[in-house]
Amino acid sequence: MATTPQKVLKDLKKGQYAPVYFLQGDEPFYIDQIAQYIEQNALTETEKGFNQIILYGKDTDLPTVLTNAKRFPMMANRQVVLVKEAHELSDLQQKGGQEMLSQYVQHPLPSTVLVFCHKYKMLNKKLALSKTLEQFAVLVESKKMYDNQVPDWIIRWVEQQNHTIEEQAVQMLMDHIGNNLERLANELEKVSINLEKESQTMITADLVQKYVGISKEFNAFELQKAIAQGNFAKAFQIVYYFSANPKANPIIPTIALLFTFFSKLLLVHQATDKTERGLASLLKVHPFFVKEYRVAAVNYPLPKVIRNIGLLRRADLNSKGIENTTGSDDQILKGLVYRLMH
Repeated sequence: MATTPQKVLKDLKKGQYAPVYFLQGDEPFYIDQIAQYIEQNALTETEKGFNQIILYGKDTDLPTVLTNAKRFPMMANRQVVLVKEAHELSDLQQKGGQEMLSQYVQHPLPSTVLVFCHKYKMLNKKLALSKTLEQFAVLVESKKMYDNQVPDWIIRWVEQQNHTIEEQAVQMLMDHIGNNLERLANELEKVSINLEKESQTMITADLVQKYVGISKEFNAFELQKAIAQGNFAKAFQIVYYFSANPKANPIIPTIALLFTFFSKLLLVHQATDKTERGLASLLKVHPFFVKEYRVAAVNYPLPKVIRNIGLLRRADLNSKGIENTTGSDDQILKGLVYRLMH
């Protein structure tokens, strides 16, 4: 049956294991989480020696996988066959291999937990194999998260650790890491481990700065915020900081962030529903980001937004060495920010 990663993990933690798991999709985080949980918890350490088999798609084939899956466990109630990099199984793309797997999935050995980690790809839903997996196996589709879903994901992850997180810390992590769930989880884990040492239960911007290495005052998100507010002094303070730390603050991602911001500001001006919920839905951002766009819409009327999008396009070309009459990245960014705000 098709289900969510969260439901599968919940069942596994209750000790409920299925005979076949097919984990697929372009978000590897949940595929790894499920596979790691099964690998670490389905068997005791003494049982793993004879009953845990780990195969890699590029080094094996489906006959080998299924031969192992049909083997009975030794001195244990179950065995685990884990197929990592299953997207590299060459015969999984062939009709014969698909039919072979379909036959096993319909009549699996109950004492085997067979797990396919099919990362970065999805089987064609029209295939007979896809329909068989959906009917007889645990089929998980792990999809990339949209940017507007990330703040809630961060908040939920922190709450599951019995902690809280302040809004600015969420914004910093989003700006610096984006929707890479593996990196987000790793960085949040790092901060959480140090909370006890700090005698705190809340993840603050100061702790993110200290343990993740993101400056809470001098980053691309704060530059965007300063430009949105029309705070010229703060914007140039950040730009000069970037100039002194060019490797940590490359120009192209900064321009891309500002381009996205002004493109969304264009949508704000054209929106018919300007309520917080309406704008959040339109912009695909969390509601607590809407206030910034409203302030920016006052500071940047529609003609100025259109002009600024043109300036950002030109700066992007200049930063890539095209039509560059400005000079270094440092000079391009300083000139860009000055023109955007005037």
